[in-house]
Amino acid sequence: MGLISAMQGFCVIGIIILIGYVAARFHIGGPTAQMVLNRFSYFVSTPCLMFAILSKEHLSDVFKPSIGVAILCATITGTIFLAFNAAVFHLKPADTTIGVLDSMYMNANNIGLPIATYILGNPAAVTPIVLIQQVLFTPAALTSLDLSSRGKVSVKAIVSQPLHQPILIGVLIGIVTSAVSDAAGWFIVPSYVYDPVNIVGNSAVPLILMAFGMSLHGSKPLGDGSHRAATITAALLKNAVMPAVAFALAYAMGFREHELYSCVVLAALPTAQNVYNYAARYDAGTTLARDGILLSTLSSPIFIFVIAALLG
Repeated sequence: MGLISAMQGFCVIGIIILIGYVAARFHIGGPTAQMVLNRFSYFVSTPCLMFAILSKEHLSDVFKPSIGVAILCATITGTIFLAFNAAVFHLKPADTTIGVLDSMYMNANNIGLPIATYILGNPAAVTPIVLIQQVLFTPAALTSLDLSSRGKVSVKAIVSQPLHQPILIGVLIGIVTSAVSDAAGWFIVPSYVYDPVNIVGNSAVPLILMAFGMSLHGSKPLGDGSHRAATITAALLKNAVMPAVAFALAYAMGFREHELYSCVVLAALPTAQNVYNYAARYDAGTTLARDGILLSTLSSPIFIFVIAALLG
């Protein structure tokens, strides 16, 4: 029953993506609709969402041993893609960054939440993934994309780069709010301030998914000039290799039964739509991002079924 419910989460996501595709098909919103949705979700909705989620999480629930598994398995998988790229693909720097994200960036929100709820029985299980991706991986990736788009930049520009990332700012404000609230013993943000921020944050996932659906209109996934081999490699690394690495790491760290199962299932989450959002923001590697997300999302349920059958 839990697996069926989790697959319903994939169905929900597919329908929202389809809505975006249909909207583009009938030219709803005009030619700039996709760009507007991407920019609004990047600069407004997602930072609000990160604040809303993290500000109400206890830091002890975020910083737990499993976060080490998530960091290491993502880092290892991304490094493997870099090795493949150096030896075989030879992508441009911006495309390489997107390929690395395709291979390691987990869809912790719109797919991770229903899977954590219905398969693992703990929606908060995805919180450490959200944190490490927004605090560690996203700033590094956006800095790389920023450098690729600008060319030469000063050391000052590199150091100040995190200050220009609204998503990271939302994460950090959420963490500080959580820490202060824990120390005070009550949630310090009044409801008339938190509620509107939370409402705007809840628009992030559908906006990103619809923008992704719009990007599919008029495109041919894995067509000519799409870095087909790199895209397939990234999807296999994300959906097959990362769970295997997570199993090895979690088992070596002493995790057993439900903790082990949780680490492996979450590692099998498909590539997040955020990767396309970042690619569109810098107009770099958008085809690789789009095709990688699509292939990873379509194949992820198969791998999750296999993991559930073996470890569930």
